[in-house]
Amino acid sequence: MLWAVAGVATLGFLIALEIAARRYGLPGPMTSQAQEVIFAPKSGFLLYASMGLMMLVLTWRQRFIALGVAIGIDIVFVLVRWALDAKMSFGNGALWVVLGCAVIALTRRTGNERALLLKGVGLGLLLVTGRKTGDTWLLITSKTRPMVLDPYLAAADHALGNPSWLVGRLVRATGPVGTHLLDWVYAQLAVAAVVVALYQLRKVSVERRFPRHHLVRTFLVIGVVGPAIYMIFPVVGPIFAYGTGAFGTGGEHWAIANLWPDTPPPISPPHPVLYDEITPRNCMPSLHTAWATAIFIHSRKGPRALRFAGTFWLIATLTATLGFGYHYGVDLIAGVVFALTIEAALRSFDRGWNRAGIQMVAYGTAVFAALLVSYRYLPMEMATHPWVFGPLLLLAMASVIHVYVRTTKLWEPATAPTPRPEPQPEPV
Repeated sequence: MLWAVAGVATLGFLIALEIAARRYGLPGPMTSQAQEVIFAPKSGFLLYASMGLMMLVLTWRQRFIALGVAIGIDIVFVLVRWALDAKMSFGNGALWVVLGCAVIALTRRTGNERALLLKGVGLGLLLVTGRKTGDTWLLITSKTRPMVLDPYLAAADHALGNPSWLVGRLVRATGPVGTHLLDWVYAQLAVAAVVVALYQLRKVSVERRFPRHHLVRTFLVIGVVGPAIYMIFPVVGPIFAYGTGAFGTGGEHWAIANLWPDTPPPISPPHPVLYDEITPRNCMPSLHTAWATAIFIHSRKGPRALRFAGTFWLIATLTATLGFGYHYGVDLIAGVVFALTIEAALRSFDRGWNRAGIQMVAYGTAVFAALLVSYRYLPMEMATHPWVFGPLLLLAMASVIHVYVRTTKLWEPATAPTPRPEPQPEPV
């Protein structure tokens, strides 16, 4: 019943988003996903990652067959595109296999096996659809929010020492090697999430059931709830508001000043400014920071290599978000608080709401709301008193981390102490 309700709610949300996108002459998430059955996918890596999640419910023999079929279909698509001199890409085969497994589940499976295979298909499709939904959300923010609040965050960021300007100069000093590495890490965040999820869900094919909580759930909820905050607090980011722009958006024509990353913005009373209808208002909070934080949390119980990868991805993502001028420092603090609150809410829902879980979610929500209010109504005070508000911001984030760690430790099963050997009498 829970899966049925979740499926209906998801379908209704996608239809509503599709209708909203069509009102602005944009393709919605369902249309974009349907096009990738034939046309060149935007991210082949993501499609194969989604197929990998789906294959967790298959046996090893079925996995090899599915992978072989996907690669074979992609080879045919590549040859056809090469003959037609069309855009080269891959990933159609993975999507075909996922859809084919859905057909097999409905026509050739029954009972628990049908439900398990459909859950695997749904999990894989949700990962891809979540990406499409996010893209549609971003387009809607650019069309519906002409005014942006970047001057408010630029002023508040003085309390942290303007980290985006500092890290931007450091990244530029690393040259093309550091830039390309960070850009790859930033772009493939979803693939990193799939790697952690594959480890968490590795026993599904044996146990024939999914665990109560895993990374994919947190990842998707962050992606669905986060863009709603974009509509409340529209911000384009330092590279667009105070730089030359990027990705052909014409940011240099709409920028407040060409300052990033060499010259920090001056301290002056902030006000909303008009921006173009192309650039997404996707800064507050930093969802890349929230997703990287979720990856870090869920990698803690893995082997050493996975823990190292989770730590690396978090540090590299934070560096990229600041160094490329996509976010202000205050966005990252809000992103961490946002991720921990979502994670605590999902875990509390699975365990059954108790006092500790409710207090953690309420506290995280209160701190997040306080951050947004302070960024909007106290930016000048934060800029003129950095030695007061800077530590307060870091302390607020640290307090949420502390409460989350303390609360989740209460939920962990108690480990029985290792019995001490009893002393034995010495032989005479």
